[in-house]
Formats: sequence, structure tokens, C-alpha cells
Amino acid sequence: FLCYLLSLSTWWMSSSTSKSLSAGSSRSSRSSLRSSSRSGLRSSSRSLRSSSRAGVFGARQAGHVRATATDAPRIEKTENAKQDAMTRTQRAVFPFVRVVGQDQVKTALILNMVDPKIGGVLIMGDRGTGKSTAVRGLMTLLPEIDVVEGDAYNSSPSDPELMGPDCIDAFRENGGEPLPNATTVSTPLVELPLGATEDRICGTIDIEKALAQGIKAFEPGLLAKAHRGILYVDEVNLLDDNIVDVVLDSAAGGWNTVEREGISVSHPSQYILVGSGNPDEGEMRPQLLDRFGMSVEVTTIMNSEERVQLVKERRAFDNDPESYLEAVMPEEEDLRKRIAEARLRLNNVVVPRPLKVKIAGLCAELGVDGLRGDLVVNRVARAYVAFSQPEKTEVEADDVAAIVSICLNHRMRKDPLDPIDGGYKVAMMFRKIFNSDDWEAEQAAKKKAEEEAAAKAAAELKENPRSGKKAGAWGGLP
Repeated sequence: FLCYLLSLSTWWMSSSTSKSLSAGSSRSSRSSLRSSSRSGLRSSSRSLRSSSRAGVFGARQAGHVRATATDAPRIEKTENAKQDAMTRTQRAVFPFVRVVGQDQVKTALILNMVDPKIGGVLIMGDRGTGKSTAVRGLMTLLPEIDVVEGDAYNSSPSDPELMGPDCIDAFRENGGEPLPNATTVSTPLVELPLGATEDRICGTIDIEKALAQGIKAFEPGLLAKAHRGILYVDEVNLLDDNIVDVVLDSAAGGWNTVEREGISVSHPSQYILVGSGNPDEGEMRPQLLDRFGMSVEVTTIMNSEERVQLVKERRAFDNDPESYLEAVMPEEEDLRKRIAEARLRLNNVVVPRPLKVKIAGLCAELGVDGLRGDLVVNRVARAYVAFSQPEKTEVEADDVAAIVSICLNHRMRKDPLDPIDGGYKVAMMFRKIFNSDDWEAEQAAKKKAEEEAAAKAAAELKENPRSGKKAGAWGGLP
């Protein structure tokens, strides 16, 4: 019996061992199958991905090759299409010579074209008075200038004071000789929009070159494009003060210096600054007003004949702009010729020393801060004589009287409770300084008239105590 039990246990142990071995082998086979299937799927997916990537890269590379092979005709067609579109969509500008009424605005703009160093014009006035129309009309009167072809700074091919950084280096390497690659373009008129940022105005780092080539490069801004031209800022009183400071600093100094993102660049930026705005929408700081050379206050035309003439001219322009512009071409050519001749005569016009002393005394009596007022009055007077009186070479008191108000009325300290206009104050003080004898005689006559009126009123009151009083008014104790 014991032997039987021993044999039974031995059989049971052998059968359990065989079962465990078979189970282990089946598990291992299953795991191997699973791992092999997973590895196969992974390898196949990797091969598919690599093949798809290779196909996409090959397609891109092939497309790039095809694009480079047909690059020239496509670019040529694109450029031609752009030029045609620009020609079709180019807007017609109302001519400057047909602007009705605003004589002071037109005079100030013309004198700045005669002498660009005057410092620009600030035009403030009611809406719809033709401020922007007069400024944009200057485009047809601007002369052509010589520039270096392909230069972003409108560099002069012969004057080193008007060259950008690259051209000045080439000019020095050329031994001071004029640069050969010169061309002629029209004087630029650049408009500064309200939403412009400081880096777009001054210039910033060229992101395209930084990403594509990994180099630091400078991308010029609007101040570089306006070099040797006109920079027009509409609604200048609504711009941020820091942007206005940047524009005025570069206009006064003639240079724009950029220090940002590891870039240090200085380039010439000489332009005529023209600003316009509506004072009802916001006032400008006195520090900013002083930076403009001239200031003109525009009001709505009240003369019926001038208003009718303005409507007539505008309707004729809107109906047929091309014919209208062709009709005014002789007038524009005549004005353009007068401006060019005045530029040539400007250096021959002088301001006598006694007149300079009176101008300085006028600025001192008006309480003008700084010396910009003296400089601007002298410059504008010379430009006025060179343009309006070709036969004269010396400035006289009448010439100063014609332009002194638009040079100084925005430089005085204004009292908000003072009802007297700044231009009227300038005119009165001019008569006191320049025509002292007439001024003293007029003041003596005025004082004598006031004394006589006061004596007459006192005599009437003495004869009739109730004179000048209403009926029934109390006349005091008897």
C-alpha cells in the first residue's frame, strides 16, 4: 500500500511539472508573438513615416527647384502687375494752386520749400478747411532730386552730408568722387499715420535677415524714407508725446540715431515737417509747439464768393480729374519755377543789423523763451524776400511785418483767461518796436481821448446828477 501511494505521488508531481512547463512555454510563445507583432507594427509605421517625410521633402524640394527654374518670369509678371495696379489705383490730388482762401497756409508751405531749414509748419484749425488738401497738393510742386540707386536713405551721390552709412563708406573708398550709380526721383512726401509705432518710425532690426541669415541688420523706418523730402503728420495733436518728441528731435538735428537690440545706427534725416490738427480735439504741449518753425491758424471761409468758387473748383476736379490737372499744369509749372529761382537767390538776401536788433527786441518784449524765435524770423524774412520780391537783396521792416505773426504767435506763453489772440499781440508789439514814433503818437492820442471822455462825463454828472441813470433809479440822499 505504501508503494502504491509513493508511485501515485510521483506521478502527480511529474504531471504538475509538465503542466507548468507547458504553460510557461505557451506564455513565452504568446509574449514573443506579441513583441514580434508590436515590433513589426512599429517598424512598418516608422517606414511609412520616413517614406511620407521623404516624399513631402522631395515634393518641397522639387517644388523649390521648379520655382527657382521659373523665378524670373514670375517675378517680372508680378512686378508688371503691381505697376499696372499702382497706375490704375493712383489717386488724383487736388492741385495746390487752386486751393481757395488759405493764403497764410500756402505762403508758409512755399517758404519752407524755398528754405527747408526754417523748421516746418504747424497748421491748426477747424475741420474741413483744406489743411490736408493743401499739403498733399505739394506733391506736384516738389522738384526732382539725385539719389543713389537702391539706397534706402535717399542718399545724394555727391554731398556727403546727405549720405547714409553705406554710401558714405563707398564715397570715401571712391576717393571723394561722386558715386556712379545715381538716378533721379521725385522728392518724397511721406505721411505718418496715427497708429505708427516708434520702431516703425525710427527703424529696427531686420527680422527677415536675422532669421534667414543669422546676422544683425538694420531696417530703416519712415524717418529714412522722408530724408530730403516732406514728412506730413495729420492729427499731430493726437499722437503720443514720445513719438512727437522723436520726430521733432530728428527734424531739428537732421540726424536719427537708433540704439536698440544690439544695433547702433546713425543716418541723416533732413526733411520738412508739416503737421496739422484740430485744436478742439486736443492741445499740444508748449515744448512741442516751439519746435515747429511756423504756425498757422486756419478758420472757415466766410466770404460767399470764395465759398462758391471753392465749390465750383472742387466739382470740376471731381467730374474729370485728368482734364482738370492738365488745365492747371501751366500754373504749377510757373510756381515750381519761381520756387527754384527763389532757392538760388536765397543766399544773396541779407538782413541788416539794425533790423536784427529790432527782431531780438520784439522777441524779448513778447517773452518768447529761447532763441528759436529770432532764428526763424530771420530765416523766414529772407525766404519771403527771395520768393516775392526778386529784385531785392535786403530785408525791410515791411517784409518782417508780413511774416512775423506766423513765426511767433505759437511761442508765447498763453493765458487761458486772456481774450486777446496771440497774433494780435505780436502785431501790436511789432508796431511798438518797429514804428516807435507812430506808436507813441497813437498812444498819446488815445490817452488824451480817454481823458477828455472822462472829463466830459464828470461835467455832465455835475450839472445833472441823474444823467446816465434809468428813470426811477435812486439818486441818493438830497
